[in-house]
Amino acid sequence: MSGATTAAGLLRAVALLAIGMTFGAPPASAQQDPAVLFRNVRIFDGKAGALSTPSSVLVRNRTIEKISASDITAAAQVIDGGGRVLMPGLIDAHWHAMLVRPTPMAALAGDVGYNNLLAASEATATLMRGFTTIRDMGGPSFGLKQAIDEDLVAGPRIYPSGAIITITGGHGDFRQLSDLPRTIGGMLSRMERIGGSMVADSPDEVRVRAREQLMQGASQVKLTAGGGVASPFSPLDVSTFTEPELRAAVEAADNWGTYVATHAYTPVAIQRSIAAGVRCIEHGHLMDEASAKLMAEKGIWLSTQPFLDMSMAAALGPSEQDKMRQVVAGTDRVYALAKKYGIKTAFGTDVLFSKALADRQGAMLAALTRWYTPAEALTMATSTNAELLSLSGPRNPYPGKLGVVAEGALADLLLVDGNPLDDIRLVEDPAKNFVVIMKGGKIYKNSLPH
Repeated sequence: MSGATTAAGLLRAVALLAIGMTFGAPPASAQQDPAVLFRNVRIFDGKAGALSTPSSVLVRNRTIEKISASDITAAAQVIDGGGRVLMPGLIDAHWHAMLVRPTPMAALAGDVGYNNLLAASEATATLMRGFTTIRDMGGPSFGLKQAIDEDLVAGPRIYPSGAIITITGGHGDFRQLSDLPRTIGGMLSRMERIGGSMVADSPDEVRVRAREQLMQGASQVKLTAGGGVASPFSPLDVSTFTEPELRAAVEAADNWGTYVATHAYTPVAIQRSIAAGVRCIEHGHLMDEASAKLMAEKGIWLSTQPFLDMSMAAALGPSEQDKMRQVVAGTDRVYALAKKYGIKTAFGTDVLFSKALADRQGAMLAALTRWYTPAEALTMATSTNAELLSLSGPRNPYPGKLGVVAEGALADLLLVDGNPLDDIRLVEDPAKNFVVIMKGGKIYKNSLPH
């Protein structure tokens, strides 16, 4: 067979494949879900501090088509809310979809296939807790996101960062001392090969690693500007990247129309990040007044977590637990400073290595009432978090309005048996209190009598 004949055969095969893709049955993700009409619901719209009067909400083509205080007539599946509260799906702005359930050792050295299946199971559980969107702040979640988007797995929308970018000895460098010295340009570590984190020790290396995450579909880029709790060789007080290194990532992200977020606890890490053009600080529990004031003046986001006890460090060693005590001791202060200076503040949980802690995701949201009213806390976990997600600009994988119940918004909705504005602890027991869970117009749970 000649080369020309072989080439022609390949072209015919490609053409037939294209025809099949065009005229065959559409994939599950492309099929339209039936219209759904919620009747007799009181709406928390994600912004207002009070509920609406009894209303009707029509969902069609994955979005909220119409909201009316009067009845709506439409060919649709009808859900009688019975006066229950309809609210936006919850958003967790700091989640690690691939690192919730495995132990630290299993995450580093375990079977990749098993860890992916574990992450898929946790994704479904996350959705069933009412979190319809998560911002993944480090880990190889691109494949999981694709499986969820294609409806192969039930789970939340994922805004992925891809691998955490860190320095030698920084937070996210999980190599052992026996792995050193590293040959420059040599083999990647296990964590780097699976896409959990990438070590970069110069502006050029940072630029490459940032671009690699964007190439894979990152909606934002995550760097560790200072030490962290979970990394054994990374003291909290250490500042890691230099300003030119941080700026290299910012320039790469800016070229793609998106932004950089940095893991930063201390004033030096925070202020250096801001000087380099970083737009969101993760954690910030050890910040001072000057850092808080600077963040407010520059309009920098704070994505922080209500760490109130040592449960988050249960799976970690003694030195890591000592670092966690420092973080917990700073929690009251970081929220006080955020409120004092009016910093744009997002809610996240940063759960790692524990299914039991993940099951308390809603309880962590309820814990915000130590500093905020229930309405303020729920607004933070819906429309405010959605505003942070929108910083990804053209890299936003889910264009459209999230975090609100409004005409034209994406139909990510929860029907709550009770009023969370009066009793936010309802979100602590989603199995009982979230009677309908919808994402993108599709019903994933409906426990109401049919």
